[in-house]
Amino acid sequence: MRTESPESPGIASARKATPRTIVTWTLVALVGGAGWSVLALARGENVSAAWMVAAALGTYAIAYRFYAKFIAYKVLKVDKTRATPAERLNNGIDFHPTDRRVLLGHHFAAIAGAGPLVGPVLAAQMGYLPGTIWIIVGVIFAGAVQDMVVLFFSTRRDGRSLGQMAREEIGPFGGAAALLATFAIMIILLGVLALVVVNALAQSPWGTFSIGMTIPIALLMGFYLRVLRPGRVAEVSLIGVALLLLALVAGRWVAESSWAGTFTLAPSTLVIWLVAYGFIASILPVWMLLAPRDYLSTFMKIGTIALLALGVVIALPTLKMDAVTSFARHGNGPVFAGSLFPFVFITIACGALSGFHSLISSGTTPKMIQKETQVRMIGYGSMLMESSVAVMALVAACIIDPGLYFAMNAPAGVIGTTVESASHAVAGFGYTISPADLAQAAHQVEEQTLLSRTGGAPTLAVGVSEIFSKVTGGSLRAFWYHFAIMFEALFILTALDAGTRVGRFMLQDMLGNVYRPFKNVSWKPGLVITSAIVSALWGYFLWVGVHEPLGGINQLFPIFGISNQLLAAVALAVCTTLLVKSGRLKWAWITGVPLLWDATVTLTASYQKVFSSDPRVGFFKQRSIYQDGIDAGKVLPPAKSMDDMHTVVTNSTVDGILSAILAVLVVVVIADAARVCVRHIRRPALSTLSETPYVESKIVAPAGLIPTREEKEEEAEEAERDAVGAETGG
Repeated sequence: MRTESPESPGIASARKATPRTIVTWTLVALVGGAGWSVLALARGENVSAAWMVAAALGTYAIAYRFYAKFIAYKVLKVDKTRATPAERLNNGIDFHPTDRRVLLGHHFAAIAGAGPLVGPVLAAQMGYLPGTIWIIVGVIFAGAVQDMVVLFFSTRRDGRSLGQMAREEIGPFGGAAALLATFAIMIILLGVLALVVVNALAQSPWGTFSIGMTIPIALLMGFYLRVLRPGRVAEVSLIGVALLLLALVAGRWVAESSWAGTFTLAPSTLVIWLVAYGFIASILPVWMLLAPRDYLSTFMKIGTIALLALGVVIALPTLKMDAVTSFARHGNGPVFAGSLFPFVFITIACGALSGFHSLISSGTTPKMIQKETQVRMIGYGSMLMESSVAVMALVAACIIDPGLYFAMNAPAGVIGTTVESASHAVAGFGYTISPADLAQAAHQVEEQTLLSRTGGAPTLAVGVSEIFSKVTGGSLRAFWYHFAIMFEALFILTALDAGTRVGRFMLQDMLGNVYRPFKNVSWKPGLVITSAIVSALWGYFLWVGVHEPLGGINQLFPIFGISNQLLAAVALAVCTTLLVKSGRLKWAWITGVPLLWDATVTLTASYQKVFSSDPRVGFFKQRSIYQDGIDAGKVLPPAKSMDDMHTVVTNSTVDGILSAILAVLVVVVIADAARVCVRHIRRPALSTLSETPYVESKIVAPAGLIPTREEKEEEAEEAERDAVGAETGG
């Protein structure tokens, strides 16, 4: 194994700052600093959402330019002369050197699911300031660092998965805990993602039709690229986007026609359709549905967020939510129960730190990356892009009337089912909104009702329509609302079908230890059986969420956040262990500090969800109270029947047990990783690294989106050599 020194040719040296770069980065810092100053100091006055965007973008730029570069070149010592697995093991199937721009789009599409859309919207009940701080600070020092470091170490190990690295570098005990955690988290994540889709589309014929039409559009694109016009990416892109917009417009026609009843589906019906879709998408060839949908969603994700940021700068909407609400101090919020610490961090989850990303950074991406020097752009940069999605989601939630926000996000058991009861309940929260205003808000976006549209997606859609309609005119408010619903559902369905497929692979791998044919992922009986099992497992959580009297998303999202942060703890523990074992002990704090913070937050949240005496927080206390009610023959609100009472008892029991198991898995993984690190520090000779030997790279490719002058010269020289070789037959 070759070890590079800072002076080695493959390691980039620091370039001397020029007056122009000094002025440029000083201005960037001033913009970001001004944004933070206004957000932190403004009290009792209108604050423009543009300051939140300025704080985010300025901070992202500084972090990427300096902190990410420091980690990549000083700590990890990325080597442009070292061949990646994509180059060494290129087989045109799993391993294939992919253009950095294409890979950036793939990686972003794979990691960006519902989390950065939903979590910040729910966390808005704490106020705009806590969420903004954690989303931006968390991604810089934790989330983006995790993604980049996992990608680097996986690339150095032939693209091995997080679980494989845990088994090899920590040991079989910690590795087994990591595998169990990964599969459990995948199932919980998929159930919550599907619940967001159900809450967004229930009783919405416009949204249901538009989303339904994206399936045949994706199938058409798949066959177009595979059979009709192979390689015609530009053509199929134009066709796909045009058909998407047509589906959106047609959704309005359908909603106003006699077909409206056909596409007005109850939540239970949507559950069945989504489970069936997940199963079918998991067994179809990847080129037929998954790949074209992923490609379509990338256009929608990046384009919409960029337009939303531009809309904020043009429209300059003000933040109507308080900077810090009373719910942050008392923990009695109607959207979710619990105090600022730890639940704002658990709720925001993916927007700042996401363990799920480690599965992608140690999955497809390390098998496709051309150069080690690209881990900074793809790993760190993609996570900054996702964090910007979270910021825009928080903006959208905080610019709408707080009364409308709480009426949309509190469960029906708390606010009732009429605009009158909702108005009265919201007044009890300390905010005011009249029944007429609630009815008008629904009418403006052409929905029957906006009450208890929990899950974050409808709230984000209302905020998006508010911003865009200020730019394009109020007459298009309904169009923008349903555009946002389709945008969010595309976000989520991409993760839903891809996640089901990944879950199938994981289950096939585990069952293959018992019955070997399952190891072959293309074995049709195993493919169908494992797809059915995975779909049924997350379908159970979806069904539970839909029929949860206490509000499904309110109950399940803390479990989702805890499990996702658990996986982040696993990833950070593996990264810290690898930093120590590879001779980078003095830099172990880079992942070690985020690991300690994440573990503290996760274990505190798990403890409270299991043992809290507040029935709105503690699952077992909740179970005890409702079980006592059943024993006494009483129906306790918000349950409406004895069946609801039994449902609460069952769900609280399952949620409590899951929280306890996940907490134990966190402790096992971290403890085993700490043991390995201490042993290495005391007796380094006992440690082994599974890093693959150095092989010189023949590929010439830039590290970032825009090539430097030196990289352009290298590319020109490479092109000239190729031309000479072609002429001479070499």
